[in-house]
Amino acid sequence: MSPEPLNSLTLEEHRELGREMSATNARLRELCHLVVSVYGPRNLAAFNALKATAAMERLCRDLQTQVAVDYPGLATEKFYF
Repeated sequence: MSPEPLNSLTLEEHRELGREMSATNARLRELCHLVVSVYGPRNLAAFNALKATAAMERLCRDLQTQVAVDYPGLATEKFYF
């Protein structure tokens, strides 16, 4: 882990990033579903699509945690989901 950043995103930057990440996360889930339904869950491409989806969801959770740290006390619960 690296040290804490000197600067954080502004609240508006978190909102904008949250909208983009949420849309990207939803689209990635759709594409993952397509790959898995076409090639089956035992296929390497499907396996990696599932891993990519899981990684994106972890990133969104981490960013959601970060906005809460950056702006404690504000209603930021749904920025990244």
